[in-house]
Parts: sequence; structure tokens; C-alpha cells
Amino acid sequence: MPEEMKNAAAYPTPQGGASLVLAFRLQSHITLILGSGTLAASRAYSALDADSKVFILATGGLSGACEEIQWRASRDQVTFVDWDALPGSSTATGEEKLIGGFESLLSSIEGIRLVCMTETLTGHQPNRAFAEKVYHVCRGHNIPVNTTDMPDLCDFTFTSTQRFENEDGSSTPLQIGVTTNGQGCRLAGRIKRDIVSRLPKGVGAAVQNVGRMRALAKAKAIKKPEEVLEEAGDELEENGRVLTPNRPVPSRSNSETEAESVRRRIKWVAQISEYWPISKLAQMSDVEMEEVLAGDSTTLRPSPERSDPIPSIHSITLARPGKILLVGSGPGHPSLLTIATHTALTKMADLVLSDKLVPAAVLALIPQTVQVRIAKKFPGNAEGAQMEMMEATVEAAQRGLTVVRLKQGDPVVYGRAGEEVLYFRAHGFEPVVIPGVSSALAAPTFAGIPVTQRGVAESFMVCTGVGRKGKEVQLPGYERARTLVILMGVARLPKVIEALTAESQGGRRDGAAYPLHTPIAIIERASMPDQRVISSTLKDVVRALDSVGEQRPPGMMIIGWAVLALWAKGDVSVLDEDGESTDEQRVQGWLSGRDGAKAWRISEGLDSGWEGF
Repeated sequence: MPEEMKNAAAYPTPQGGASLVLAFRLQSHITLILGSGTLAASRAYSALDADSKVFILATGGLSGACEEIQWRASRDQVTFVDWDALPGSSTATGEEKLIGGFESLLSSIEGIRLVCMTETLTGHQPNRAFAEKVYHVCRGHNIPVNTTDMPDLCDFTFTSTQRFENEDGSSTPLQIGVTTNGQGCRLAGRIKRDIVSRLPKGVGAAVQNVGRMRALAKAKAIKKPEEVLEEAGDELEENGRVLTPNRPVPSRSNSETEAESVRRRIKWVAQISEYWPISKLAQMSDVEMEEVLAGDSTTLRPSPERSDPIPSIHSITLARPGKILLVGSGPGHPSLLTIATHTALTKMADLVLSDKLVPAAVLALIPQTVQVRIAKKFPGNAEGAQMEMMEATVEAAQRGLTVVRLKQGDPVVYGRAGEEVLYFRAHGFEPVVIPGVSSALAAPTFAGIPVTQRGVAESFMVCTGVGRKGKEVQLPGYERARTLVILMGVARLPKVIEALTAESQGGRRDGAAYPLHTPIAIIERASMPDQRVISSTLKDVVRALDSVGEQRPPGMMIIGWAVLALWAKGDVSVLDEDGESTDEQRVQGWLSGRDGAKAWRISEGLDSGWEGF
């Protein structure tokens, strides 16, 4: 039996009852609306907003239509068709003549893509038999239909939709829609309002600016855009094909091809889309967009006006000495900031130079009077961005400013704090290093995984999945009683798994190979509201990660038997004398669900107990 068939149970079982939610582009195509009341006017507006042509088909003539439809028809925004005037069968009367006229209309007009039946006959009264006839005529022409208040006569339904606007009232490209699949239209509207109220101000403008940046990134090519985009390939895709913005790209060089240049710039756009605060994206100027695409410096907030200007560094004495604070922001949740870090950000900083992984929720705590800059450690640009931030830190400290160099997690756990300390010291500044809660410890806890546990894991090891300048690193070998925590390796997951499990270690592993059934958890955006945990085994985790679509960096891996120790009723018998002999059954029990044994499990969001923090 093929391996794919053996693992069929790994894939989710469709439950039915959902809608295939699509976003139609209807430029130059026709939406035909049956009816002329206020609902028909609402459907007409939605179609016009999607650049569709709109035909209104109704009995009683234009004078019987609602005021909005009359107004739009007078301005040629919609085309009104009098149903009574359509040619039907010469022998038909009443409904049969209307149906004949409707069929002749569909046959005579090219480009009708959707039909919305808001009224079924004169007098605005529902008529089931007539609606069924209209529906079957449309189906005969392969045109999808929506029939108001008759779900079984609907090929599609409308979501409760919000299109976002700029402050000046102009529309942005961002839309969201909510559907309850016919179970509560009013509730769908309420849910939509709740979602909109929780989104950052300016989110529509942020989408607009990112779109402009993508266009700028592609427009810089000398070749025809389609030729360059074909060469650039999958790196330019966002919807499902490129699953992580952290996929490595070649470093910037003078010899790169146009395709490589476009790929790098698009990757940088993806990076700021993932990491920068929405408020910053919404406020970006054309100059700042060009700076990002060129890899130059970009400021999150303008430098505030100082009432006590710091003298030039060429002065004999400074009004006050500068100071550098090297600060850890923890895994991401603002409540996990230490008091020292909170004080540094809110009371001491004149300038904050932040790594890109620090979330917007933490940056939002910084007073508006404090200048903030975010490092552009994009793939292919990390080394240059690191040097840029260190130079900026020293330059600001030489002007007498208190500079907070803000890093995610703990600065000395793969945060490059050591090289920054030595660089600052060489330039005359001894930085104060403020520890942070390391994601290596916090993330597993948020995922319900203890890195050590009696009867399961007697020790743990933290390592990185990628070495300096993107080189491969040597990973530790398998020890049953040890938990392995791998930071910064999810973008290279297939290579990491191969290094851990291959019989021939080839210098990429120091010790025994890991059994393929060893549990692993990938934790993405730990401690944040959109945290996701993918639990599986080394055998199936690559497929599991591919199955969830777009990745959510930053991510990390927890490997070892501690991953299943606290699941459900728990399992702390791993290190028992006969524990190893039951590993296969142990893993099956851990991953079992209502459909039987599975190959992975996906958990979304934080435990509800964190809602009050």
C-alpha cells in the first residue's frame, strides 16, 4: 500500500456544512438583480463597488422601483429592464410569460455571471413555485443564483461585509466578511462589528501601502515585469504557495539578477507585513517605502523635539552622558515584561532601537514622545541591519541619549547580545543588560509542555536551527530523558528533521538518531492571541506544517517525550523500566481523536485563563 494511503487518517475529515468563501472579481461582468426594492438596491451597491455592471430586472417599470434604484438608473450606474416588456412565448400568460422573457434575457445578454433574486414576483411577496422556475432557468445557463430567504435555492450567499476607509473617506482594498452559513444573519453582523472594533486604526491604509510597496518592488526591474516575475517564481506568491516570510533568500550583492533583486525586495515587503506594527504600515510615506526596498534606515516614529538639546559630540563636554540599555522584552505578551524592562521603555528611553520580532503590543507601551526604529533583519540583509543598529545605538549615545536596544525574549539567548556588548564597549559605552523571559522556557509553558518533568524529562537543551549567516549547525543526538528546544529553525524544518533522524549523521548531528515516532511540537507566536501549536511526530511534522497553510513566525520546536507529558490525563511513565516498549501505543493514544489515530493535532489561541492579563 502506498505511504500516502497508510497515512490517510492523518488528514482532517470534512464535516460539511461550511461555505467555500471566495472573493469574486467582477470587472466588466454583469450581476443581474431580480427586484427593485431596498434589498435590491443594497445588492446593486455591493456589485458596483466590485466593479461589476448591474442590470435590474423588475415588473412595474422604473417608477415602481425604490428611490435609490431610480437615482442610480438616472445616472447610468445601473441598467433597468422592465420584465413586463420582455418578449416571452406568444401563447404564454402570467408567470409563464415572465419565465419565457427571463430565459430570453439570459440568452441575449453575454457576461451575466451572478443572479440575485431579491423579489420573486409583483407585490414583493415570496412565491416559492415561481422562484424555483427562475432558479432552474439559471442553472440551465450555468449561472449561480442567490434567492432571498430560500437557502435551498441559493448557490451562493452574501457575507456580512465591511470595507475599510481612509480618514478622508476614500476606500481601501481591505474587506472582511463573516458568514454563519444561514444560522444567524443578524449575529453575523454583530460578529463583524466586534472584529472591526478590535482591529487597529488605519488597518485599511496599511493594506493599501503594502500593495503600493509590492508594486514599487516589481516596477524597478528593467526587463518587462512579466519576464522578471516568471524568473522570480514562487517567492512572489503570498496566498498559500510561499508559506513563510522567513524562507532564506540570497544576500544582496552587486551581481544579483533582476529576478533575485525582485525576489529579495518582495521578501522584505513580506517581512514588514509580518512584523511591523499596523500603525507604522498605515503611516508610511513614499520615501520610507523606497528606503525599505533599498535596505536603508526607516524610523517608526519621528524624532521628538527636545526642550534641552544635547550638545554636539564635538563639544568639549556633554550636558549628560549617554547610556545604552540592552533589554529583553520576553516572548511577546506585554504582561511578561519585567519591571526593569517596563521602566526602561516607559520612563528612561530617549530612543528605542527594536528588533523586528518585538510585537506591536509591547511597542505600544512606549510613550509617543520617544523615537522608535525597527531593525530590518530581513533574509539576505541580516548582517547589514545588525551593524546598522549597533552604529545607530553608539551614535545616539554619543549625543547623550539614553538608548534602549530592545530584543525579543532574553538578549543573551540567541539574541546576539554578546557581540553588541563588545561593540558598545569598544566605542566607550558599557551597556546595562536587562534580562527578559526567554521564549525557550515561556513558549513551551504556554503550549502546556514542561521542558522538565519527573518520569519524562530529566534535562533540556536549547540550540538554534540555523547558524551564523544561515549556515547549518550541528544538532545534538537523541537522549530519551532530554527535551530539545530548537529556536529559529522552522523555516528549515525538512533539513532539521533530516539531520535529527538520518542514520548517517554526516557531521550534522552529534549522537544517536532520533526515532521517527519521537513527539515534536512547533509553537508559533507563543504567548500572543494568535498562538498556534502543531503537535506531531518527527515522521509527520513536515506534512503537518504544510497542511496548516501560512506559517506564523516566530516559531520554535520542542522535541522529546515532554511534549505529551501533560496532555489530557498525562503520561509520566516514559522513563519507567518498560516505557520504551510501549512508545508506539503511547504516541497513538496521544494523537487519537474522534476519527481515531491521527498524525498531528493543531491547537489555536491562548488558554482562556490569560484573558484577564
